[in-house]
Amino acid sequence: MLRHGSRSLFNRASATSMRWRRQFSSDLPAETAEDTKFVESWKKMNPNMDPPKTPSAYMKPRPPTPANIPSKLTVNLVLPYDSVLSSKEVDMVIVPATTGQMGVLPGHVATIAELKPGILSVHEGNDVTKYFLSSGFTFVHANSVADIIAIEATPVDRLDPNLVQKGLADFQQKLNTASTDVEKAEAQIGIDVHSALNAALTG
Repeated sequence: MLRHGSRSLFNRASATSMRWRRQFSSDLPAETAEDTKFVESWKKMNPNMDPPKTPSAYMKPRPPTPANIPSKLTVNLVLPYDSVLSSKEVDMVIVPATTGQMGVLPGHVATIAELKPGILSVHEGNDVTKYFLSSGFTFVHANSVADIIAIEATPVDRLDPNLVQKGLADFQQKLNTASTDVEKAEAQIGIDVHSALNAALTG
Protein backbone atom coordinates (compact mmCIF):
# COMPACT_ATOMS: atom_id res chain seq x y z
CA MET A 1 0.00 0.00 0.00
CA LEU A 2 2.79 2.38 0.90
CA ARG A 3 4.53 1.44 -2.34
CA HIS A 4 1.43 2.31 -4.41
CA GLY A 5 0.95 5.55 -2.47
CA SER A 6 4.50 6.74 -3.09
CA ARG A 7 4.20 5.84 -6.78
CA SER A 8 0.99 7.88 -7.03
CA LEU A 9 2.63 10.88 -5.37
CA PHE A 10 5.62 10.62 -7.70
CA ASN A 11 3.41 10.49 -10.81
CA ARG A 12 1.41 13.53 -9.67
CA ALA A 13 4.59 15.47 -8.85
CA SER A 14 6.08 14.61 -12.25
CA ALA A 15 2.93 15.70 -14.05
CA THR A 16 2.88 18.98 -12.12
CA SER A 17 6.53 19.73 -12.84
CA MET A 18 6.03 19.03 -16.54
CA ARG A 19 2.92 21.20 -16.64
CA TRP A 20 4.66 24.11 -14.93
CA ARG A 21 7.98 23.81 -16.74
CA ARG A 22 9.02 27.26 -17.94
CA GLN A 23 9.97 27.62 -21.58
CA PHE A 24 13.39 28.76 -22.71
CA SER A 25 13.51 32.30 -24.04
CA SER A 26 14.25 30.89 -27.48
CA ASP A 27 10.97 28.93 -27.36
CA LEU A 28 8.86 32.02 -26.81
CA PRO A 29 7.43 34.06 -29.69
CA ALA A 30 8.84 37.50 -30.38
CA GLU A 31 5.51 39.09 -29.39
CA THR A 32 4.05 37.66 -26.18
CA ALA A 33 0.39 36.93 -25.68
CA GLU A 34 0.44 39.09 -22.55
CA ASP A 35 1.28 42.18 -24.64
CA THR A 36 -1.62 41.52 -27.01
CA LYS A 37 -4.06 41.02 -24.13
CA PHE A 38 -2.79 44.17 -22.45
CA VAL A 39 -3.34 46.25 -25.60
CA GLU A 40 -6.81 44.83 -26.11
CA SER A 41 -7.77 45.55 -22.50
CA TRP A 42 -6.33 49.06 -22.72
CA LYS A 43 -8.35 49.87 -25.85
CA LYS A 44 -11.53 48.74 -24.12
CA MET A 45 -10.85 50.91 -21.09
CA ASN A 46 -9.30 53.89 -22.94
CA PRO A 47 -10.42 53.84 -26.58
CA ASN A 48 -9.28 57.45 -27.17
CA MET A 49 -5.76 57.01 -25.85
CA ASP A 50 -2.89 55.03 -27.34
CA PRO A 51 -1.67 52.20 -25.08
CA PRO A 52 1.73 52.67 -23.43
CA LYS A 53 4.60 50.67 -24.85
CA THR A 54 5.80 47.58 -23.03
CA PRO A 55 9.50 46.55 -22.84
CA SER A 56 9.09 44.12 -25.74
CA ALA A 57 8.11 47.03 -28.01
CA TYR A 58 11.69 48.30 -27.79
CA MET A 59 13.26 44.92 -28.57
CA LYS A 60 14.08 43.61 -32.02
CA PRO A 61 12.14 40.49 -33.05
CA ARG A 62 14.01 37.38 -32.03
CA PRO A 63 15.60 35.54 -34.99
CA PRO A 64 13.90 32.19 -35.61
CA THR A 65 15.64 29.02 -34.51
CA PRO A 66 16.85 27.28 -37.69
CA ALA A 67 15.52 23.82 -38.49
CA ASN A 68 19.07 22.62 -39.23
CA ILE A 69 22.24 23.41 -37.31
CA PRO A 70 24.17 26.10 -39.21
CA SER A 71 27.79 25.55 -40.16
CA LYS A 72 28.96 28.70 -38.37
CA LEU A 73 28.50 30.30 -34.96
CA THR A 74 27.61 34.00 -34.99
CA VAL A 75 29.48 35.89 -32.26
CA ASN A 76 29.03 39.35 -30.78
CA LEU A 77 31.67 40.62 -28.34
CA VAL A 78 30.48 43.84 -26.71
CA LEU A 79 32.10 46.16 -24.16
CA PRO A 80 30.43 49.09 -22.38
CA TYR A 81 32.23 51.46 -24.75
CA ASP A 82 32.92 49.39 -27.88
CA SER A 83 31.79 46.55 -30.13
CA VAL A 84 34.81 44.31 -30.67
CA LEU A 85 33.07 41.62 -32.73
CA SER A 86 29.74 42.20 -34.48
CA SER A 87 27.85 39.31 -36.11
CA LYS A 88 31.15 37.55 -36.83
CA GLU A 89 30.77 34.02 -38.15
CA VAL A 90 33.28 31.61 -36.62
CA ASP A 91 33.72 27.88 -36.11
CA MET A 92 33.92 27.92 -32.31
CA VAL A 93 34.63 30.05 -29.28
CA ILE A 94 36.03 28.99 -25.90
CA VAL A 95 34.99 31.28 -23.05
CA PRO A 96 36.41 31.48 -19.49
CA ALA A 97 33.29 30.56 -17.54
CA THR A 98 33.39 30.46 -13.75
CA THR A 99 32.72 26.71 -14.00
CA GLY A 100 35.71 26.21 -16.33
CA GLN A 101 36.62 26.70 -19.98
CA MET A 102 33.43 26.32 -22.04
CA GLY A 103 33.51 25.55 -25.75
CA VAL A 104 30.60 26.80 -27.86
CA LEU A 105 29.91 25.33 -31.31
CA PRO A 106 27.01 25.91 -33.73
CA GLY A 107 23.88 24.26 -32.34
CA HIS A 108 24.93 24.68 -28.71
CA VAL A 109 22.10 24.47 -26.20
CA ALA A 110 20.78 27.82 -24.95
CA THR A 111 22.98 28.80 -22.00
CA ILE A 112 23.89 31.73 -19.76
CA ALA A 113 27.39 31.60 -18.25
CA GLU A 114 29.16 34.00 -15.91
CA LEU A 115 32.72 34.79 -16.97
CA LYS A 116 35.86 35.04 -14.84
CA PRO A 117 39.16 36.71 -15.79
CA GLY A 118 40.66 34.59 -18.55
CA ILE A 119 41.09 33.88 -22.24
CA LEU A 120 38.41 34.04 -24.92
CA SER A 121 39.56 32.00 -27.92
CA VAL A 122 37.88 32.67 -31.28
CA HIS A 123 38.45 29.87 -33.80
CA GLU A 124 38.18 30.47 -37.55
CA GLY A 125 39.54 27.50 -39.45
CA ASN A 126 43.21 27.25 -38.50
CA ASP A 127 43.31 30.79 -37.12
CA VAL A 128 42.78 31.42 -33.41
CA THR A 129 42.39 34.93 -32.01
CA LYS A 130 42.71 35.31 -28.25
CA TYR A 131 41.33 38.08 -26.03
CA PHE A 132 41.81 38.55 -22.32
CA LEU A 133 38.45 39.19 -20.64
CA SER A 134 38.21 40.71 -17.17
CA SER A 135 34.68 39.46 -16.39
CA GLY A 136 31.18 39.44 -17.81
CA PHE A 137 28.52 37.07 -19.13
CA THR A 138 27.97 34.89 -22.18
CA PHE A 139 24.49 34.36 -23.61
CA VAL A 140 24.28 31.43 -26.02
CA HIS A 141 21.02 31.35 -27.97
CA ALA A 142 19.34 28.37 -29.59
CA ASN A 143 19.77 29.95 -33.04
CA SER A 144 23.58 29.56 -32.84
CA VAL A 145 24.23 33.17 -31.80
CA ALA A 146 26.57 33.88 -28.88
CA ASP A 147 26.53 37.28 -27.19
CA ILE A 148 29.62 37.88 -25.04
CA ILE A 149 29.31 40.88 -22.73
CA ALA A 150 32.55 41.87 -21.01
CA ILE A 151 33.83 44.79 -18.94
CA GLU A 152 37.23 44.77 -20.65
CA ALA A 153 38.66 42.78 -23.57
CA THR A 154 42.23 43.08 -24.80
CA PRO A 155 43.99 41.05 -27.52
CA VAL A 156 46.54 38.84 -25.80
CA ASP A 157 49.32 39.96 -28.15
CA ARG A 158 48.93 43.51 -26.82
CA LEU A 159 49.63 42.55 -23.20
CA ASP A 160 52.97 43.66 -21.73
CA PRO A 161 54.56 40.80 -19.70
CA ASN A 162 56.67 43.22 -17.66
CA LEU A 163 53.65 45.27 -16.58
CA VAL A 164 51.75 42.10 -15.72
CA GLN A 165 54.59 40.85 -13.48
CA LYS A 166 54.92 44.26 -11.85
CA GLY A 167 51.17 44.46 -11.18
CA LEU A 168 51.15 40.96 -9.69
CA ALA A 169 54.05 41.83 -7.36
CA ASP A 170 52.39 45.11 -6.33
CA PHE A 171 49.10 43.44 -5.40
CA GLN A 172 50.89 40.66 -3.51
CA GLN A 173 52.66 43.37 -1.50
CA LYS A 174 49.33 45.11 -0.86
CA LEU A 175 47.82 41.85 0.37
CA ASN A 176 50.72 41.32 2.79
CA THR A 177 50.29 44.81 4.27
CA ALA A 178 46.47 44.99 4.16
CA SER A 179 44.92 45.74 7.54
CA THR A 180 41.19 45.68 6.73
CA ASP A 181 38.90 43.18 5.02
CA VAL A 182 38.22 45.67 2.21
CA GLU A 183 41.94 46.15 1.53
CA LYS A 184 42.48 42.39 1.57
CA ALA A 185 39.57 41.83 -0.85
CA GLU A 186 40.80 44.51 -3.26
CA ALA A 187 44.33 43.11 -3.18
CA GLN A 188 43.07 39.56 -3.76
CA ILE A 189 41.03 40.68 -6.78
CA GLY A 190 44.16 42.30 -8.21
CA ILE A 191 46.15 39.13 -7.64
CA ASP A 192 43.46 36.98 -9.30
CA VAL A 193 43.29 39.23 -12.38
CA HIS A 194 47.07 39.52 -12.80
CA SER A 195 47.53 35.79 -12.20
CA ALA A 196 45.04 35.16 -15.02
CA LEU A 197 46.91 37.66 -17.20
CA ASN A 198 50.20 35.90 -16.44
CA ALA A 199 48.68 32.52 -17.27
CA ALA A 200 47.38 33.93 -20.57
CA LEU A 201 50.89 35.00 -21.51
CA THR A 202 52.68 31.85 -20.40
CA GLY A 203 50.02 29.28 -21.27
